Amino acid sequence: MGDTKKKRATLTHLTRDGRAHMVDVGEKAITSRRAVARARVKMSKETFTRLAAGETPKGDVLASARIAGIQAAKRTSELIPLCHAVALTRVEIAISLERGQAIIDATAEARDRTGVEMEALVAASTAALTLYDMLKAIDRAMSFEVSLLEKEGGRSGRWKRRP
Repeated sequence: MGDTKKKRATLTHLTRDGRAHMVDVGEKAITSRRAVARARVKMSKETFTRLAAGETPKGDVLASARIAGIQAAKRTSELIPLCHAVALTRVEIAISLERGQAIIDATAEARDRTGVEMEALVAASTAALTLYDMLKAIDRAMSFEVSLLEKEGGRSGRWKRRP
């Protein structure tokens, strides 16, 4: 097997004896980091129509969701126990309304020792939760899914989700 053997993924957040710990990134180089996550919010046709027309009971839903996503990215290390605090240089939340869904793309960037995948995922999730909160009076059956689309930087380089 030798060269054909795949490297086994290690769980770096666990010590050898299985205890959770925060990974030491102190010796890692500071590099540019970027990640993009996407949330797809599914809703009823009526909810989608009202959202697209701006006819919702709680005001500008999309602006609130964008701001909530940005705030969430900045607070990721407070929400996810083993995440490092990252000095974000940019967070962008783009929301498009397509085929009865709200598509939220959250981009997080930093120059730091560790990646920003969690910041992008938390931003997309929080923006989706904000849409739910602001539209639940119309549609409590809304649902969403979140996934990482891509990440760049660090030792592992570039990764992109396959379609």
